[in-house]
Amino acid sequence: MKESMRETLWKQLGASIDMLENALKMCPAEQWDTDTKFWYMAYHCLFYLDYYLTLDPKQFLPTPPFTLSEFDPNGAMPDRVYSKEELLDYLEASRKKCRTLVISLTEDIAGHRWADDYKNYSVFEMLLYNMRHVQHHAAQLNLLLRQTIDDAPKWVSQTRAGL
Repeated sequence: MKESMRETLWKQLGASIDMLENALKMCPAEQWDTDTKFWYMAYHCLFYLDYYLTLDPKQFLPTPPFTLSEFDPNGAMPDRVYSKEELLDYLEASRKKCRTLVISLTEDIAGHRWADDYKNYSVFEMLLYNMRHVQHHAAQLNLLLRQTIDDAPKWVSQTRAGL
């Protein structure tokens, strides 16, 4: 895959992760664990960001303290509320995982099938799907911030972090 394509992909994937990070950082402590479940929406997004970046989803296991609760067929919540610091650490680890994958992206890897019980996409399409999923939840978190504190992070055009 051409370097320019990898750079473009990273600039936009990274921007969606930056937007999620900005929403997490802006959330005041008193809004973290309310009926809106800001923390949980952020965790769900990060869990799937990590999962969708795993080339063999059958081998996926989140790093502690996170669990596979998101896969619970009954929709069980995690056993505790994760702190903002824990989720920001998870975000940073996932950003590095994403960047590493994009840097190593070849035509063969991009065309490899990413398949679980619900999806069967090329890795390249999965990266685009993942970007859309992150942006969807970043927008939800921004809406919650706008509704509760009348403020929200600004749009990020491209990630500041280089490839």
